[in-house]
Amino acid sequence: MQTEVFSDIFPLLNTANPQTLEWLINVAVEHEYPAGRAVLMEDTWGNAVYFLVSGWVKVRRTSGEDSVAIAILGRGDFFGEMAVLDESPRSTDVISLSPVKLLTISRERFIQILFKDPQLHHRMLQLMVRRVRQINIRLQMRSCPPAIKLAHTLVSLAENYGKNSPQGKEILYIPFKDLAEVTEITLDETTKIIEKLNEKQWIKIDTAKNSIYIVNFPQMVNLANKF
Repeated sequence: MQTEVFSDIFPLLNTANPQTLEWLINVAVEHEYPAGRAVLMEDTWGNAVYFLVSGWVKVRRTSGEDSVAIAILGRGDFFGEMAVLDESPRSTDVISLSPVKLLTISRERFIQILFKDPQLHHRMLQLMVRRVRQINIRLQMRSCPPAIKLAHTLVSLAENYGKNSPQGKEILYIPFKDLAEVTEITLDETTKIIEKLNEKQWIKIDTAKNSIYIVNFPQMVNLANKF
């Protein structure tokens, strides 16, 4: 993989210097997983940071025999950094929702890179702060109507990971149970809202391609911002 491509895929790396990118490419290890595979397991020690080259994963937290999806990540994102930075066991599982390709960088080498490249270090802090802000927004939205909350989830996924297509922004056809858990609404509410959005032609579901297209993106953004 060329350094320019590496930088384009991952927002974390778009301020890194060329030497850092070259070194990262040389030390990264590639992995591929089919859909439904556990990529990371809770309570294992953080020994690497994971970069998502392609595909979708869900981050889930388990309690006893129950598990709840708390985030959905797509191409260009990364995970595993918290356990690496605070040297503690991982607090979540990561499960592939589609076939995925990942690059991993060992804890020791990732820490070394952060110390060597101040721009990368600063960018890492920026993205971690952005994640905290996103959590704060979700907390503010807890009392919002389910339709607004689900629209916000779909818009966020489209803005962060969606692909442009003639039919609109394309995202993975994410299982409704996972969408419901991430949005913090019920499965029944999720199903009814998705059906309504599909009827209004704001979205289009293509099960053959395993995709959801957000056809009327401006209207979805307008709905998502009503909190």
